Amino acid sequence: MNDRALLTGLFDAAVAAADPKAGISAHLPPRPKGRLVVIGAGKGSAQMAQAFESLWAGPLEGLVVTRHGASVPCDRIRVMEAAHPVPDAAGLKAAQALIDLVAGCGPDDLIVALISGGGSALVPAPAPGLSLDDEVALNAALLASGAPISVMNAIRGQISRVKAGRLAAFAPMTPIWNLVVSDVPGDDPTQVASGPTVPSHVSRAEALALIRDWHIEIPAALITWLQNTPELPSGQDERRITSHVIASARLSLDAAARAAEAQGLTAVILSDRIEGEARDVAQVHAALAAEVAAYNRPFKRPVVILSGGETTVTLKGKGKGGRNAEFALALALAAEGVRFTALVADTDGIDGSEHNAGAFADGTTAQRLRAVGQNGRTLLAANDAFTAFEALGDLFVTGPTGTNVNDFRAILVR
Repeated sequence: MNDRALLTGLFDAAVAAADPKAGISAHLPPRPKGRLVVIGAGKGSAQMAQAFESLWAGPLEGLVVTRHGASVPCDRIRVMEAAHPVPDAAGLKAAQALIDLVAGCGPDDLIVALISGGGSALVPAPAPGLSLDDEVALNAALLASGAPISVMNAIRGQISRVKAGRLAAFAPMTPIWNLVVSDVPGDDPTQVASGPTVPSHVSRAEALALIRDWHIEIPAALITWLQNTPELPSGQDERRITSHVIASARLSLDAAARAAEAQGLTAVILSDRIEGEARDVAQVHAALAAEVAAYNRPFKRPVVILSGGETTVTLKGKGKGGRNAEFALALALAAEGVRFTALVADTDGIDGSEHNAGAFADGTTAQRLRAVGQNGRTLLAANDAFTAFEALGDLFVTGPTGTNVNDFRAILVR
């Protein structure tokens, strides 16, 4: 088995560990006296809905929202599609449909919420006085800022009728059973998809302070709205809400480590909650790989170095590529000449807005780019990692995987 095939196998093991069906099976809710209503939002919500249908023998109804092209067949749960990462009118319509469904629930019913990463963009629902264009502008500013996901979601929640637990507020007397596929460091359910059914305790003043401290360039009209408009109330009794994280980066990295060890390799998990600028985090990983390659420390070769979490990209150029491709390119440039092979990919199968999950990189990537007339540093400066790896044929393409536990990084040093 060559090294790329081996790393692909580790990625497959990580994704398999995040299969929603196994997690849902272990956390099925009690049967309600009334209706069981399934709602959901996220890039893995359709697969979660399909899995729930297959496991639930009684009557149910519901609606979930996934990204365009990621639907799977469901018999009793309606699947709507919307845009990611930039919200669209289809998402606006889907958000209203979720509100209408939830608002019809009573105290004897049970709402099962299937939540996965990506839901923040998929169900835009601007607060009164704001428009879809305002939410799109905010989303663009946040994605370009380089701020961590916790900061972005704290701000998003302030301008939405469904985020920060407000979707659940449309059914104030109905018990809610959250099943969450976590794509956020620390696996906090309030952060996944901006927590539509889990109350947030971030205040308007705290959100404004985050905008200031992270130097996020939000349109002036939105700042004025945030400063002068009362906060939307959540007004919820949190005792009626139960949350279970059924898949996470930690569980997926554990599975990848076991798969590596089955191949006779030592596996080291650095962390499942690494955040920061993708190119900066890549520099640290490159230094570690170089130390192992040169001095057989702090880990003895052969070793697979694993990490997860969610890096960010502060956009400065107009190139193509997500945070995983950017990480891979920065890693390749910083570790040129080092004997390593790496796979860096998003477990949902889509890195940013392009069709690839991520990319392969190694100690020859920079040299091979020069051989095809490309300059890796110029491409990195333009946030154009996709073009770099496309030129080399080193894109890692899986298509949507049906789950989302965030970034997967594996660096093999022999």
